[in-house]
Amino acid sequence: MAEKKPEAYEKKKYNDFGLGEKATSGHYRVINKDGTFNIRKDNVPLLEKINFFHTLVSMSWTKFLIVVLATYFCINILFASIYMLIGVEDLTGIYGTTPFEQFTEAFFFSAQTITTLGYGQVAPTGILTNIVAATESMLGLLGFALATGMVYGRFSKPAAKLKYSKGAVIAPYQDINGFMFRVVNPHGNQLLELEASVALSMLRDDSNLRNFFPLDLERSKVVFLPAAWTIVHPITTESPFYNLSREELMYKDAEIIVTLKAFDDTFSQSVYSRTSYKYSEIEWGAKFVYLMSHHNDGGIAVDISKIDHTENANLNQY
Repeated sequence: MAEKKPEAYEKKKYNDFGLGEKATSGHYRVINKDGTFNIRKDNVPLLEKINFFHTLVSMSWTKFLIVVLATYFCINILFASIYMLIGVEDLTGIYGTTPFEQFTEAFFFSAQTITTLGYGQVAPTGILTNIVAATESMLGLLGFALATGMVYGRFSKPAAKLKYSKGAVIAPYQDINGFMFRVVNPHGNQLLELEASVALSMLRDDSNLRNFFPLDLERSKVVFLPAAWTIVHPITTESPFYNLSREELMYKDAEIIVTLKAFDDTFSQSVYSRTSYKYSEIEWGAKFVYLMSHHNDGGIAVDISKIDHTENANLNQY
């Protein structure tokens, strides 16, 4: 029997950044302005879903400090309650006469124990109280070691904290028009070898699935980013923007997905940044204002506050 050969197939080229045509179907934002994905994972086991290290390292400093302080106070309240349940007579140096005063002194004794400070005024006498105090001091050593590691992890985590213009523009570009947005590094670190990838995502006419079109850029790479970078996609006859009106972009629920890769000279590591622009965030017939000027001493100043400022501009007709 002759061996049956598999039929030939045409290898499909995907330009969806790994987001998927079906997964991104529908009228909603694929990537949020802060670069996070607008995708939720359901039915994941709780133990697999929880990642304390990633959560604590990724959250803002305000939330991190609130979590640390709240955990510290809750643990001390817990151990103070345990000491009260055992009996304050097993703690020497407790002079409070009311339950509230005794609990307050037990709370501060717990704080001194968990930090291994130990002023010496209050001390455990009973066996059970000593066991609890020894356990608390061990947990305190481990807890502060973990907190120190988290703080170090937050400081040592590289991140491309770039500032993008809130909106994009369709502006005149040479003899044609172009889709443009701006990005600047407002921090003191140096970013090298920046590379940008931009794609236009639109709903198909015949279905609720999305097409992804990579956009050719005027320049996709720069060596340094000491000032601002206006990223330009020339709207030529081969551009997916060509002959598309503002209403058509709205009808197709257009979203422009931006990915930036750079080398952080401070951490000697590659960093990544993402954002997106919806059709409603594109200003037609406008151009960005110039945000650089010269100092009296000969240096160049970049006014970061003007990164979103635009002015009217007449589009080219072609």
